[in-house]
Amino acid sequence: MSTTRVPKVAGTKPPIPAAPHTSAPAAECRPVDRLAAVQDRLACWISDLTTLHELTERLARTTGLDEALREVLRAGAALVGARRGLLVLEPADRLGPDTTVGLGLGHADLGTIETVPHGAASYGILLDGTDESADSTTGTGIPGGPAGTGDDPDATAPADPAAPTTTATTPPATPAASASGATQSDRPAGRDEIIHPDLPHEPGLDPRHREVAAHLGFDASYALRLTTERTGHLGAAVWLYDEPAAPVERQRHLVGLYGRYAAEHIARQLELSRARGTLATLAEELLPARLPRVAGVRMAVRHDTGPRGGGDWYDALPLPEGALGLAVGGVTGSGPSAVAAMGRLRASLRAYAVMEGEDPVAVLSDLELLLRLTEPARSATALFAYAEPDQHKLVLAGAGHCPPLIIGDHRIEYVETSLSAPLGMLSCWEAPSVEVRPEPGETLLLYTDGLLHRTGEPMDRALARLHAAAQSAPRATRDDPDLLADHVLRTVLPDGLDTLDSPEDVVLLAVRFD
Repeated sequence: MSTTRVPKVAGTKPPIPAAPHTSAPAAECRPVDRLAAVQDRLACWISDLTTLHELTERLARTTGLDEALREVLRAGAALVGARRGLLVLEPADRLGPDTTVGLGLGHADLGTIETVPHGAASYGILLDGTDESADSTTGTGIPGGPAGTGDDPDATAPADPAAPTTTATTPPATPAASASGATQSDRPAGRDEIIHPDLPHEPGLDPRHREVAAHLGFDASYALRLTTERTGHLGAAVWLYDEPAAPVERQRHLVGLYGRYAAEHIARQLELSRARGTLATLAEELLPARLPRVAGVRMAVRHDTGPRGGGDWYDALPLPEGALGLAVGGVTGSGPSAVAAMGRLRASLRAYAVMEGEDPVAVLSDLELLLRLTEPARSATALFAYAEPDQHKLVLAGAGHCPPLIIGDHRIEYVETSLSAPLGMLSCWEAPSVEVRPEPGETLLLYTDGLLHRTGEPMDRALARLHAAAQSAPRATRDDPDLLADHVLRTVLPDGLDTLDSPEDVVLLAVRFD
């Protein structure tokens, strides 16, 4: 029978680079006399407050859900003296997003850990939340599993009284002061945690849990449940030790305080992420589900909704006698109201295009009148083109919109749709149309100003950058509108659509005439 090893106290050196005051808490402060004891305790309090202040400030600066989750893992690892960990996000309302992020763990490692039965692993137990009927302050274990079944009794209550405790919750309030100077009742209420201080020698452990721990090379773990009063259970964070170890009482107290703040921050980021996702979905649903098939024309579109939800749109509408209506535009503002206004304008433009699409000026004039009568506080830009593919003929009109770009073997030039004010800016809008005859093999590039704004450059330089991107496209790329659209985006925005912190929508519509 193997003897039980006494676990080490979690390392006192931070496992990640940190600011001068963000190192892991030192070991228990031991007073020499009354004055020294007071001084030591005061120094501990100041150090702890400074540590929490700097870590929470760093967390507050995160701007996205994934970034926040990774920062919580890094800060928690510093507080409990661990090197690796994972955070599982599974909100209690089951609305998602369900995700897992790791610290010092690859995708394969995370997949291996997920094979451990929920009833046997600390992160699995905390992930499913606690049973409301269970007393979380008695130290008798935390029920796990979706059905609320209890954990393995051998894992939560070892037969050997001398064996290390493998499951723990916040102890009951006692008047005794902890080494950090705080009583048990000073700790955050409802802090659920599970400690496995010596996985290789812990009695009653699920064999799969022990096997995964040996495979990944960790000998101990500390898990903390993340929850808020408003949202309930959010998920769990687990930190892994390379050798038998456990955080001391002071470390557990600090990580509990940090975890309470972190859970509130994650809940806010989760709410923002869901709102942005809903807004993006709404914007996508208001745009064409697919581009139409029209003889003699091939099309491709790229659309990216900004984080605030903008009002840029595009359309490609088959018209009588084999004609095709093409439109791009955008309304001012952002958020749900801008998305709703975009949907109304796009629907109205489609109706006007069916009735009088061969006259783009009349289409935009009707749209301008509608905007002034129904939404006088809003303006919009738009460009509409009436295309006759069999005749290789285009008639365009623009209202304050960016000029389209013709791309071919013999010319790459902007089509000047005449300078005109945006819709809703003048008491009476009208501008002349422009006729273009694209040669076979030429592509018309329509786009919104978000593509130019995301470059971060003045408009004239951004337009020159777009022209250069089209000019640098190889011959084979120009022959395929999908390849051309990707090439232009990759060249104009080398950092990609998702990595730039810009509220602007991007629309890029490539129309090739065969």
